Amino acid sequence: MEILSRKIQYNTNKLRKRLRRLVGTAIADFNMIESGDRVMVCLSGGKDSYALLDILRNLQAHAPLDFELIAVNLDQKQPGFPEHVLPEYLTQIGMPFRIVEQDTYSVVKRVITEGKTTCSLCSRLRRGVLYRVATELGATKIALGHHRDDILETFFLNMFYGGKLKAMPPKLVSDDGHHIVIRPLAYCKEKDLAAYAELENFPIIPCNLCGSQPNMQRQVIKEMMQQWDKKFPGRLETMFTALQNIKLSHLADSTLYDFQGLKPHGSPVVDGDKAFDEETFEPSVAELLAKNSLNETERDETTFI
Repeated sequence: MEILSRKIQYNTNKLRKRLRRLVGTAIADFNMIESGDRVMVCLSGGKDSYALLDILRNLQAHAPLDFELIAVNLDQKQPGFPEHVLPEYLTQIGMPFRIVEQDTYSVVKRVITEGKTTCSLCSRLRRGVLYRVATELGATKIALGHHRDDILETFFLNMFYGGKLKAMPPKLVSDDGHHIVIRPLAYCKEKDLAAYAELENFPIIPCNLCGSQPNMQRQVIKEMMQQWDKKFPGRLETMFTALQNIKLSHLADSTLYDFQGLKPHGSPVVDGDKAFDEETFEPSVAELLAKNSLNETERDETTFI
């Protein structure tokens, strides 16, 4: 039993360190948080936003940067929503917070036909409220709990259903042009965050508004990616790396690359097109590691090289 207990503690510490390292790396890579920032952490009551707040609090305590955190929850007045859970949790951990009450639930149920996906309208209404609150609080950054899998799912949703190569960026200017939105969990896997939430015993609040929509497009994409991850370990890491390694000259958007003005110039082109060569693809580092069944620590160190 003692050996088993030590192993569990070892794996728990390893998971904590990995997630904190990945969040710290994402923050540094995209300059998400700067000294003097007031970061509004959007807390939904789901596993991802709890993990985000917990990891940011740890970084705040140990990072050389001096920044503030304030948790904000939007109570959308869903029937049965346990209003006491978040205030009790945030008070218990000594976290400054604000609960915003606005009945967006009734608006969504009134406007969206029964059986149709509610997420789009719900997110737009929620976004508008959170932008207003960020202004009222003087927040310089708005932190959201989207992770690596969310980013990849959005990429495939846009490609399959929207005809666009577009995902969720780790950092962007808000729709209204007044705020910077950041996603510090951009490098984190959803299954790691789920394990972390279970270990930390966060008081999870399910979203009953959209949780009963199993046929929505995002769920279909999520299941597809989960199957890929099981059958081809390392593929999701490779796909995320692709989002950070874009070759505009090898796509087909003439608004971003001057194809019309393209002319030979007599000099070799780095990474140019080999028009008569058969395209081949070498296995990625992540795929090779998964195939050779290296331990998790070794995989962590090479995933985002």
